[in-house]
Amino acid sequence: MELLNKKIHSKPQRKIKIMQFGEGNFLRAFVEWIIQDLNDKGAIDAGVAVVQPMPFGRVAELAAQDGLYTLRLEGIDGGKKVKQSRVIDVIDDCVNPFTEYERFLSYGESEDLEVIISNTTEAGIAVDATDTDFTKCPKSFPGKLLALLKRRYDKFNGDPEKGLAIIPCELIDDNGDELYRCLTELAKINKMDAKFISWMQNCNHFTSTLVDRIVPGYPKNEIEEIQKETGYIDNNVVKGEIFHLWVLKKEPRVQKALPADSTGLNVIFADDIHPYKQRKVKILNGSHTAMVPVAYLCGIDTVGEAVNDKVIGKFVRDFVFEEVNPTIDLPQDQMTAFANSVIERYQNPFIRHELISIALNSTTKFRTRILPTLLDYVRIKGELPKRVLFAFAALVQFHKGKRGSEDIALKDDAELLAYWTKLWEEFNGDYRKLAHDALAWTQAWGMDMNGIHPDICDEVAKYLSAIDKKGMRAAVECFVGGCKGSCLEK
Repeated sequence: MELLNKKIHSKPQRKIKIMQFGEGNFLRAFVEWIIQDLNDKGAIDAGVAVVQPMPFGRVAELAAQDGLYTLRLEGIDGGKKVKQSRVIDVIDDCVNPFTEYERFLSYGESEDLEVIISNTTEAGIAVDATDTDFTKCPKSFPGKLLALLKRRYDKFNGDPEKGLAIIPCELIDDNGDELYRCLTELAKINKMDAKFISWMQNCNHFTSTLVDRIVPGYPKNEIEEIQKETGYIDNNVVKGEIFHLWVLKKEPRVQKALPADSTGLNVIFADDIHPYKQRKVKILNGSHTAMVPVAYLCGIDTVGEAVNDKVIGKFVRDFVFEEVNPTIDLPQDQMTAFANSVIERYQNPFIRHELISIALNSTTKFRTRILPTLLDYVRIKGELPKRVLFAFAALVQFHKGKRGSEDIALKDDAELLAYWTKLWEEFNGDYRKLAHDALAWTQAWGMDMNGIHPDICDEVAKYLSAIDKKGMRAAVECFVGGCKGSCLEK
């Protein structure tokens, strides 16, 4: 069989109007799918230039296939099992700015460019104060975008009509506002011209968003079946569920440039995205992040296996219904319905969502997805949410880097991984000290979590001791009620 390319799949010629920072599974299975739908239905006529935000990535693999790849959507739709495969053909250029910096910057001079979309993980929207040399590719996403906007400002002499619609999809609160803030701070660190900063702030159009689709990624266990079906080799196949939701804060220029709600998809331009955001991030993303270290250290590899496991499934459900739902200010019948739908999505028989893939940047994910639940629960209830703390203890144990005799492929910011390594290297059997030092890590959590409640350190230490000494399976079985919790005492 031949590698998928434009000889196999005819590819339309489109002007590149969209630049996308990120070439990972989610953007390809969600945003590019929406762009494909908009193109196919005549709502827009736009090609995409994909920018690799990190030194490692897959733009070379995408370029080898002329930007083409197969999207496989599977799930329950209208009560029926559905499988759909289609070629996504919206990518017209693939850029590695670390090796093609000038070519990347040249897009800032494009008359056609209208939209910037990003998903660089929760850790991507942050200020790196060392990004001060713009003669070479900046390390951070805000640094790269700032360099591109500066080139655009210079090329068009600050023309206010040349501002871009900027649509971040990272899972942080008010991601559009936060990206705006990071760009402003970084521009000031670099002592950039005040007129440029004003143009960047006022002539570009930032919107905050919420995205929702489970994307397991490359279906390695089904690839032979898919290749037999399609008749070609595709090293960039990506798999997702049928369900999708994209909520964007109303911003007229953004809606005009990318009318994503115009073709009947589940896309909403809303005056306030916060209720949608809180519900989705706390329940779906939060339960993902909570289950990963618990289930993975029990020898479980996928989300489906985890929720169908009697013990882990109960842990996840109790986490959602007992500790997350009470912290969200929406009618509880709506919360219950949404939470039940999330569990059903986890049980989708077509989806093999690897826990280890969700573990990417798990430190930052705990801060953005679970810490708000911890803070809100203590504020509302006046007591600690113990499932949240057990999940935190499991996160600490996960970063010991071992599942039995097997090394765990930890993937996170190098500085964060170095701190986890240091914690375990210095561990001398004192679980309370280990818990205290993990909770006190202000770089990771933005606060010393020891101050949240007087008993938090002792509670985490108790769980750490049980997990480390007895193993995760025995600890979590006891935790969910198998022996009334007595084995969790230090």
